[in-house]
Amino acid sequence: MNNWRVFPVVGRAQLFESFPQVLKVWKTTVAPAHLNLHFCLRERGRKNPESHFSEALTAVLGWRAVEQCGNTESGLARPSGNGSEPPEQGVKTVYLDHAGATLFPQSQLTNFTKDLMENVYGNPHSQNITSKLTHDTVEQVRYRVLAHFHTTPEDYSMVFTSGSTAALKLVAEAFPWVSRGPENSESRFCYLTDNHTSVVGMRKVAEAMNVTSTPVSPEDMWSAEERGAVACDPDCQLPHLFCYPAQSNFSGTRYPLSWIEEVKSGRLSPVNVPGKWFVLLDAASYVSTSALDLSAHQADFVPISFYKIFGFPTGLGALLINNRVAPLLRKTYFGGGTAAAYLAGEDFYVSRPSVAERFEDGTISYLDVIALKHGFDALQRLTGGMENITRHTFALARYTHAALSSLRYPNGALVVQIYSDSEFSSPDVQGPIINFNVLDDSGNVIGYSEVDKMASLYNIHLRTGCFCNTGACQRHLGITNEMVKKHLEAGHVCGDNVDLIDGQPTGSVRISFGYMSTFEDAQAFLRFIIATRLHSPGGQPVPQASTEESGTPSAEGKVQDTPAVTERDCVSPQEGACVDSRVWNNSSSTVNTVGLCPALSKAASTQQTLLEKAAGILPGDLGPHIVTNLYLYPIKSCAAFEVTRWPIGNQGLLYDRSWMVVNHNGICLSQKQELRLCLIQPFIDLQQRIMVIKAEGMEPIEVPLEEDSERVQICQSKVCTDRVNTYDCGEKISSWLSKFLGRPCHLIKQSPNFQRNAKKKHGKGQSTGITATLSLVNEAQYLLINTSSILELHQHLNTSNENGKEELFPMKDLISRFRANIIMNGTRAFEEEKWDEVSIGSLHFQVLGPCHRCQMICINQQTGQQNQDVFQKLSESRARKVNFGVYLMHTSLDLSSPCFLSVGSQVVPVLKENVGHHD
Repeated sequence: MNNWRVFPVVGRAQLFESFPQVLKVWKTTVAPAHLNLHFCLRERGRKNPESHFSEALTAVLGWRAVEQCGNTESGLARPSGNGSEPPEQGVKTVYLDHAGATLFPQSQLTNFTKDLMENVYGNPHSQNITSKLTHDTVEQVRYRVLAHFHTTPEDYSMVFTSGSTAALKLVAEAFPWVSRGPENSESRFCYLTDNHTSVVGMRKVAEAMNVTSTPVSPEDMWSAEERGAVACDPDCQLPHLFCYPAQSNFSGTRYPLSWIEEVKSGRLSPVNVPGKWFVLLDAASYVSTSALDLSAHQADFVPISFYKIFGFPTGLGALLINNRVAPLLRKTYFGGGTAAAYLAGEDFYVSRPSVAERFEDGTISYLDVIALKHGFDALQRLTGGMENITRHTFALARYTHAALSSLRYPNGALVVQIYSDSEFSSPDVQGPIINFNVLDDSGNVIGYSEVDKMASLYNIHLRTGCFCNTGACQRHLGITNEMVKKHLEAGHVCGDNVDLIDGQPTGSVRISFGYMSTFEDAQAFLRFIIATRLHSPGGQPVPQASTEESGTPSAEGKVQDTPAVTERDCVSPQEGACVDSRVWNNSSSTVNTVGLCPALSKAASTQQTLLEKAAGILPGDLGPHIVTNLYLYPIKSCAAFEVTRWPIGNQGLLYDRSWMVVNHNGICLSQKQELRLCLIQPFIDLQQRIMVIKAEGMEPIEVPLEEDSERVQICQSKVCTDRVNTYDCGEKISSWLSKFLGRPCHLIKQSPNFQRNAKKKHGKGQSTGITATLSLVNEAQYLLINTSSILELHQHLNTSNENGKEELFPMKDLISRFRANIIMNGTRAFEEEKWDEVSIGSLHFQVLGPCHRCQMICINQQTGQQNQDVFQKLSESRARKVNFGVYLMHTSLDLSSPCFLSVGSQVVPVLKENVGHHD
């Protein structure tokens, strides 16, 4: 049964009518090139082609199961709503990283598990019946893989590997290199600079063999093509190896398959040296959406990864070896299953005759190999073949590329800069990959990390960075070798979130389509770009042609019942929080935090006091600064517990982030994965030594603050790549959390005997001799925010309704979103970022730097609903630096007597330029 949920297509057409340039692109680029829309729609009796684009797409491409792939077959929920606002949890995921790993259909997994349940597959190296079944099934899969690439066992041998990287390593180690010597020439290893890291890494093996490696740019190869054949010695058989990708995993550029025969025949030389050239074609990216005909393009070596094609299984690849070159390969190590005979007490070994048996050391992952059979079945059943996949994915990519290229700011500036060597004219020259950076209206690049965070708010999954292809990244972004080294010195490494250095991008954004991608996916991505970049100066979305698509407030944007907070109001305690007065033996059972909060009025005088001068406070600032609120978060990512006075320990506020919720695999859950964590409210009673946990619809449950360390079982978990020792808090709280969150989970606590040190880098002029110990926090012991900074963001965010009476983002809501420990009443927005040190009461802290914000600030901590405006407005107002608040750590701490932080304490900062001049 097909339970595909159809989008209201009329709304989609109206969206594009609001953007004439996009609609024009759609009509003039995609429709004529790949979709005979009007013919198709006339056949179906349609009068409005634009409003039935998706139906035409399905009909013209002959896509027999697009709907099935997009829903139950891929396991992804489909969209609801208009797509102009971030989705609620559980709605459609728009997956646009098929070049990284495609998705598997449900039927493939179902049929594979059914196969395993109905058959017993034994180790193929044995001789029993079950092992014979395994061996025969594996061989049948080999034939099918070769047939998929239009070749036979007579021409190619296939060696199963753990992936394409292992296949490349195998070639590097087995290739018949000739080392340079005093009387002989050497082999050459040449590779296109637009190659995956795993190809470039082969040069280290060549280096160990005294073989020179030569990088060749695409421009060099295109120039060599134009120059034609070069004179060479036909008798010289010195072996050289040239490696290039059929498709760039960075930009989707498809390099000519004709290079294979031209290089092998000597008509095209990567470098002008005598000898015989062999060609390795890296097909891992190409074959995910295109057919490769090895009968026509006979590369010597072809590495592939099957998860790029089928999504499942992962960790399985293959090396296809041309049988004419197989005898030349050399092998040193031999493993189980490769020997025809060998002696343990004598250097005697004879390999098995077949190439596969010779190179497949040990027992292959035979169950994963069997899974490939079901991958081929599903691919053929759902798509009809790779040719259909090529047409389908290229149509989506070409449409999206054309639409993106046409987007302009009101001043005419481009919205995105696309990195490509083609105009997406044909799938012969371009794959279904689009690589780009988003620009502001001045032409400055917006860091890929920010784009990634914003995309996640729309449930759009894309890829950022350099994609394990530094050569292409340098070429397209203009990054020199010296800049790469400078970026490393500045702390940037491959795969991190350092996206801009000195205003220059260190990487880019990539989207890619697969066979289950839909037109709705492309539209959702374009809506995301339009919604976040093309808006009026006042911050409102560009007017739409229909109220249905106009971005009416979602649940995230509904006006809250909380009274508005103006500049004259005080920051009140978090609603629902309580402080047990018995802990501190206070005379009153009610702690009046509001009474300690000074008004947030503007400065009435600019005269500095002696205290202000000593602290280095800027002219015009009011002093002294005062702590207005204190929060701790006993359970990581759960609700805050507000206090007015609280003890501190060597890791920060006592019991702050001492616990965390993990899934059934022991992986930490945050609000990014589970919004409802913010609705779990912990309360700590120091006198009774318990933590009480509450949530709506659940009975309160108690957890002891400490367990007998000799009785608990220590387990290991991870927090921000750090290994931490923890212990499980028991089945009772596990069942409670699992019931509330609707998924199996556990509560774990950091072991009291485990010490985790901070990795935060110190700023210029800061002491490097101090090491902070951390609880389960991400970065530092404390996070401080300034109410003046909140107020500035509040003013950017809040726009009055028609009656001008209500605000969408009350101050209390904004404060809670940033999940800080210390709230203070600063008098200048973001002044805290200029501080180097700060004293709060009798305690001294070092300011480690700003907190780089993620999409969690878009979550309303009282309701669990999301609204992307907070992140977007913060980014816009801060020149694309999504920073808010500063990290603090103790500079010195004497715990021989109790130490406390208190609301009402004076905050005395020291400016960075005053360090060394102020004691």
